[in-house]
Order: sequence, then C-alpha cells, then structure tokens
Amino acid sequence: MLPIAPSTRVLLVLILFGLALPAIAEKPRIAIFSGPTATIQNSEPLVTSNKARARYGLPLLSNPDGTPIRFDALRPQRLAAPVTVYVEAFSAHPLERDMPELYAPPDGYIDSETGAFHNERRGPGDIAVYEVRLLPEDGLYVLPYMARQADGSAWDGHCAAPGARKEKCRVPFYPDASRIFEEIDRLGIGPGGRNNFLDAKADFDFYRPAPSGGYRKGLPANERTDVGDGDIPNEIWGRDFFTYTPILQTPAMPTLARLTNMVQRALATGDYAGAIWFEGSPTTEETTYWLGLLIDTSVPIIGNSSQRTHGMLSNDGDRNIVDSVDYILSGVWRDADGKDRIGAVMIQEEQIFTARDVQKGDDRPGGYVTSGGHGGIVGGINPIRLTFVPTRKHTYRSDVNMTQLQDHVRGVRREGEIDVRIKNDQGELLDSAIPKVTIFKYARYLPDDFSNEPDQVVEVLGRIEKNLDDSPLSGFVLEGNAPYSSADVPTVAALRRAALAGMPVARVGRGRHAGFTPASPNDLFIEGSNLTATKARLLLMACLMKFGSLPLPQDRDHPSAGELDAIRAQIASYQAVFDSH
Repeated sequence: MLPIAPSTRVLLVLILFGLALPAIAEKPRIAIFSGPTATIQNSEPLVTSNKARARYGLPLLSNPDGTPIRFDALRPQRLAAPVTVYVEAFSAHPLERDMPELYAPPDGYIDSETGAFHNERRGPGDIAVYEVRLLPEDGLYVLPYMARQADGSAWDGHCAAPGARKEKCRVPFYPDASRIFEEIDRLGIGPGGRNNFLDAKADFDFYRPAPSGGYRKGLPANERTDVGDGDIPNEIWGRDFFTYTPILQTPAMPTLARLTNMVQRALATGDYAGAIWFEGSPTTEETTYWLGLLIDTSVPIIGNSSQRTHGMLSNDGDRNIVDSVDYILSGVWRDADGKDRIGAVMIQEEQIFTARDVQKGDDRPGGYVTSGGHGGIVGGINPIRLTFVPTRKHTYRSDVNMTQLQDHVRGVRREGEIDVRIKNDQGELLDSAIPKVTIFKYARYLPDDFSNEPDQVVEVLGRIEKNLDDSPLSGFVLEGNAPYSSADVPTVAALRRAALAGMPVARVGRGRHAGFTPASPNDLFIEGSNLTATKARLLLMACLMKFGSLPLPQDRDHPSAGELDAIRAQIASYQAVFDSH
C-alpha cells in the first residue's frame, strides 16, 4: 500500500465525515487581448543552430570576420522524452567556487577520461556534477534550434530567401499571448531569484480580436490556447492577422468594430479584474484610448507595447506585462465603490500614462512621452502608487461607450440624409458603422496662390465628394497651428463646406501641442481641447456614432440663419464630449 501524505489524510477525514473543506482562495482572472503589429508578441528569427548545421553538413554560422561564432542562440522548446543531464557544480555563478563550504556535496562526478558518471570521485580530474532528470512536463527548456528548411538548407531569417513571397515566409508573431506568459514565468527571474511573475498571481484568458500572428492552415478546437469555440479556420494574412515583418499588413476600419465587440463581450461577463491590450508601439495609444471611450466596464483597461522583440537582449515588453498585472491586482485604481477611477492607461517602463495623453516619441525603451501639456503620467510602478486622478470621463462613465450609442443615427449621402444603423440586434457594432474621419494637416506656404478660394484645397474637397458617395458617417480633423488650431483662409473655407455637407470638423493644434484650442462659438467647428490629431480623430468617430451627422441645409452654399443655428446646436453636443473626454 502506498503511503498517504498527512495533508491528504486530513482531506479524506473531512470528506468521510461530511465536514467542510478548507476554502481555497480563487485567483483573480485577467483578460489578455492580442492586437495588430505587436512587437510585444514578436520574436527574432529562428536561425538554424550550428549544432544542426554541423550534423547535416551545412556551412556554420560565423562572425563578420569569418571566425566561428562562440555561442549559438538558444530557443525555448519542449522535450519529447525524459532525459538525464549532468550539470557542472558551481557553474551558475563565477563566485560559487569561492565559498564551497556553503554548499551540500554534489550528486556525483564525471570521469574526465571516459565521461562516465560515478557517485564518488575517482581521480583528480573528475568533474563534480548535479544529476538532473528533465521531463517533458517540466515545461520549456532553452535548447539549440535544430529545424531546417524543407529543402534541407538552413534557416537564416523569417523567409526562405530575401524578398520571398508570403508562402515562403514564417510568421514571427505569436498567435496569442499564452506562450509569452509561459516563457515569462518559465525563463524570467524575479526578485529573490524566484519565478513568481504571473501564474502565482492570477489566471489569464487569451483573446485574439485583431492578432499579429495567425493560423494559415487553421487550428483544431482541441489545440486552441485562446478563448473561443470550434476550429479556427484558415486565416488570411492581412485580413485576420496583421504583421509588420517580414511583410507589412495593417488592419482596416472593419477590424475596429470586430475588436471593440470582442473586448466589450469579454468584459461584460464580469469575470475579469482587468484587461490588457497588446499592439504595435506606435499605435497602442490610439486603440487603448478608443477602448477607454467605447467599452462600458468598471475595471481597468491597460495598453502594453514593447520597443524590442520578445526574448531580445533588454526586452522591455515582458516587464511591462508583469507591471500591468501588478497594477490591476494592486487595486490603486479603485474608487470608494470599487470601480476604476483612472480610465484606460498605458504602462511602459514603470510609468502609468493615461491613454488620452501618451504618445510614442522614440523607438527605444522609455520612448513614450506625454502630450497635451497637462498631466499624462498618473503614477509609477516601483512602488505602485498614483500621483493624481484624471477628471476626464472614461469607460462606464463615458458618454460615447457602447451602452450609450444608439442603434440608428442620421448619416448623409449625396442624395441627402439617410438612416445609418450602428448596432446589430445583439447590441454589437456593425462593420459599416465605423465612421470615416480624415486628418488634414495645415502647414505654412500651403496655398497655391493668393486667391483664398477653397477650390484649391482639393484634398479636402475631393474627400468630401468621396464621403458623400461611400461614407454616410464622416468628418475631418484639422491639425492647425498650435495651440490655436488655425489655418489659412482656403483650408478653413474648404472645411466649412464639409460642415455644411453634414461632416463635423474638429480643430486641434499640431504635434505635441501643450495648450487648449481656444473656443470660437460662431464658427462651425469643434474645438479639440489639447488632444493630438490622432486622438481627436478617434473621439470624433465615437461622437459620430453617438450623435450622427450634422443637419443638412437645403442649399449648402447659402444656408439660412436657422439652419446654421441647428448645425451649431448639434456641434454643441459634440463639443461637450470633447470638453469632457
């Protein structure tokens, strides 16, 4: 009979006598969303190791001067069968040998001549070792990469050859973040030399609303690591997943509806203590701000990016992930009712930025800066603390979140006003509901001549005409002089035509302007506060789905005073949102 551990005997007694079992604390659950072109979910090329090259007679990897490389790059991989290895004692740190009396004896010795293992030392040259039994269920081990191309040649990059077609290229981005989390916990080293980063703190569900990596041959349901039902069908590069290397493929407007719906569905379950969004470093700020406007939730939404790929020397992304989990679990974001009082944030390099006021400034760790000139960094991670609480509306308090959006709004086409459906019967955004908002940037010496006629601003007038044909919900953002948002007379006149065609126009200053756009109540424009043009575009898109297009005058070239008042009244609704979000 096998011996029974004391703890097991206690549980058996409790069960036999119907006594209550001790309560096991349930870990918090966090939703992880994979977005497009995300360096944080990218890997460096898997290059065939010299171990494989030597075995198959391939040219060895070498230094630029032709000398042999000293080390192969090892990659996390899984064992297929148990194996016993012998680790040289005192090889984990150069100073272990300095104090051998602090250590227990080794497991044995390797004969320096025969390579055989013995329990006792047999000669002065024997090597003290630890005997380790490695098992497949242990998890990942870093090992030489042995794979080769189908023709037997070595892999030297993502693709079979430079400039190869998609069919000859590997996708370096992970399809969801589950493997990233496993590698952080398995291979990362935390405080005290322990690996207690993620799994010990929370449970995680992985979602793929607009992932960077995809399954071109599909995936059976029983192999899925993400949340979802059924098999994953064949996925198309550039429609279902979006990379920047080896081929650039970026998402389109319908993707925004898809990802918004998935995030809202997940967080509406009430199962999650928070959510983390991964995306490419130049645009994480935009999607995170959008989610903070649209998602009706009272838990935190955090954007994470990485300036260096996963596994690269001094990769910053893994730490950003761990810091975001710690932020969620810390609860510093809670108000007296337990709801998020901060809104959507980005956590980068131990700083907590509001999503509204963060901007990528450089392609390096620490390269994020604040925009708008007022606040932006609301706290830090080491230790986790807040320095102030923003006043802007967000998530469950947002006037443009999914719950606040109507099912139908007014749109405009060339023939006049039409009804535009925003949500389906399940309350989800329709792909066709995403508005088309175009950014027009003003610069000095832009007019063709001194006529001040709007007809020369063909970029605006042409877009107005296309919008009337294709986009019943549309608008413009003028990025004018900072902070006044001013532009030349022809540009202002052309954008006034847009407003008279039902297309709202928001004005902001250019670049990282640090002041508020002055109010001008008599024009037909929305003052964009201290938002950047990209953030103003997103807020205007949300407002269009909330309020619909501006009222159309009977004659766009000669509106009546009453018609202008009606337009300004609608603009006032937009303005209230811009002033508070």
